[in-house]
Amino acid sequence: MNAATAASTEQRLKPRGSNHVGMRQFNERVVLQAIRLSGSLAKADIARLTKLTPQTVQIIIARLEADGLVTKLAPVRGKVGQPSVPMALNPDGAFSIGIKIGRRSLDMLLLDFTGQVRERLSLAYAFPDPATLFPEIETRLRQLEQSLPPKLRSRLHGVGMAAPLSLEGWPSVLGIDPQLAARWAGIDLRERVVAMTDLPVEFVKDTAAACVAELVAGRGRSLRSFLYVFVDTFIGGGLVIDSHLRAGLNGNAGAVGSLPLGLASVGRTGRSGVPEQLLSQASLVSLEASFTAHGLDPTAAVDARALQKPWATHTDKWLRTAAPAVAFAANSAACLLDLDGIIIDGSFSRELLHEVIKAVNASLDLYDWEGVARPQLLEGTIGSDARAMGGALLPLYANFAPDRDLFLKLGA
Repeated sequence: MNAATAASTEQRLKPRGSNHVGMRQFNERVVLQAIRLSGSLAKADIARLTKLTPQTVQIIIARLEADGLVTKLAPVRGKVGQPSVPMALNPDGAFSIGIKIGRRSLDMLLLDFTGQVRERLSLAYAFPDPATLFPEIETRLRQLEQSLPPKLRSRLHGVGMAAPLSLEGWPSVLGIDPQLAARWAGIDLRERVVAMTDLPVEFVKDTAAACVAELVAGRGRSLRSFLYVFVDTFIGGGLVIDSHLRAGLNGNAGAVGSLPLGLASVGRTGRSGVPEQLLSQASLVSLEASFTAHGLDPTAAVDARALQKPWATHTDKWLRTAAPAVAFAANSAACLLDLDGIIIDGSFSRELLHEVIKAVNASLDLYDWEGVARPQLLEGTIGSDARAMGGALLPLYANFAPDRDLFLKLGA
């Protein structure tokens, strides 16, 4: 581990271990987190970063190795002395399942202990029907469980779900039969999945789950405070302040889709002028509608075709509307919250993400930044898997992170 990596890990690793008796599980989790943040660590580095004694680290590593949670890498020989042996997380040490129920697709992932996707199952639809979707979820749960060798199935620690808080909302915007949308009213998504499995099941809002994935496994590891924007059927997001994912009173903190794009007003006739919300300008549903209106396949919005002829003309038009709207929201958030950065990701191609970042930056150039620090605009690193991955991280962190609350990132 080089000096820069060590300094970064030491800054982010909090809390640290305790050498007092009775702290066994906590210390094991601190050691696992130190290794996770660094990729691999020699025992001496673990002791220095966690403030545990070398003897305590030796005992903990022996236990974690016996439990199959860590593994030895090839020795690294220095200029003097004995070679050091880096310890890394064992990918087969633990597993979890992530489920994302979206308005356009179902995604289910099997995640290993290092956060890598082992298996991915997806189902596309125009809009989900609960009568057919839940049987599909149950079938795929069994497939993911059985994809593990029998000896590893006991290491499956739980299921994390991610979905919009109101799947029944906005049927007219989506062009969906209101009666179909209404079937979701009153359904407890978590309870429906609890009935399918003996594993623990946790639930989080879809855009918050995407933010969790970026916070834990992406650029969020190096930013203390950021607004996360995820462009999907509807644009949404999450808010991280001082390395905490803030949920808010109703779970809607960072819900950028509802941000107004202007001032409300009352005209001479007494009728109110209600400004449009960000989701009406910068969601993929608008791009899909444009494709459909011109006889083009709307599913191109999420793949490389969006920037190819004949779709590209309509994508450019969407960008000219969406980018200024996102920039307006970004400027407002920066003025209010004094952020380190704004991370934008989405369920579209990486090429379109690059164009979105470029267009939003160009729109941000038009603002007066006097009196406020302009935050850096960054591309998200995870993409369409972010929501299911964030869900899958919930049980892993509940079982193996020093802080049981995933929304508290171990950081500065």
